[in-house]
Amino acid sequence: MSRPILEVIALTADDARAARAGGADRLELVTDMAADGLTPSRETFARVRAAVDLPLRVMLRGTDGFTSGGDAAVAGLCERAEELRAEGAQEFVLGFLDSVGGPDLHAIGALTEVIEGCRWTFHRAVDRAADRDALRKALAGLPGLDAYLTAGSPSGVGAGMDVLRTEAARAAAGEPGYGPLNMAGGGLRLEHVPELASAGVTAFHIGGAARPCGWSGPVDAESVRKWREVLDGQGESGG
Repeated sequence: MSRPILEVIALTADDARAARAGGADRLELVTDMAADGLTPSRETFARVRAAVDLPLRVMLRGTDGFTSGGDAAVAGLCERAEELRAEGAQEFVLGFLDSVGGPDLHAIGALTEVIEGCRWTFHRAVDRAADRDALRKALAGLPGLDAYLTAGSPSGVGAGMDVLRTEAARAAAGEPGYGPLNMAGGGLRLEHVPELASAGVTAFHIGGAARPCGWSGPVDAESVRKWREVLDGQGESGG
């Protein structure tokens, strides 16, 4: 097993510096965690990009929840994406569901057209999908899609372990729709890591776990370093 990927949520340049100091491999940049993470400003992106050279995935999401908000909201997000690209953003996070819990292909298609040539993650909307397997197959082959951020359950990793293990096995078997990286995140705790790693999960995403004072406080480099050490230990034990 190669070195596992550790992705850390950053809200500010200081968060980004602390995550890098602790050993993060890449960042997810968002704003407004009270709404589970929305699109940051162009100015925030520029400050974070100037502060660190880590890979930086920028959230494209305008409102709380996992629907697009309609045509006007999608058009607004497309404008934001264009601005962020002009500022130098090269990687993104997005994902929307339609009214029956399937992938909103109209919204996803509009945004992926704007970010053509960029890599992107389909975020935890997959955990609210009516049919996870059908969603993956519907999105298979979309340009740039190289990761799913998932807890395996809307209730978090603790409730989704069986799903995460099953999907890791399907990815290892090369099933259609399971080619993108499976990144475990959403209520992820250190105690989950050994079981997930043994199942073949190689990427891990943390937010609150990197902040001892909660979302009102900054990312703590020592907290990130603890995750880095545990993940590296899994990589060594797996060869």
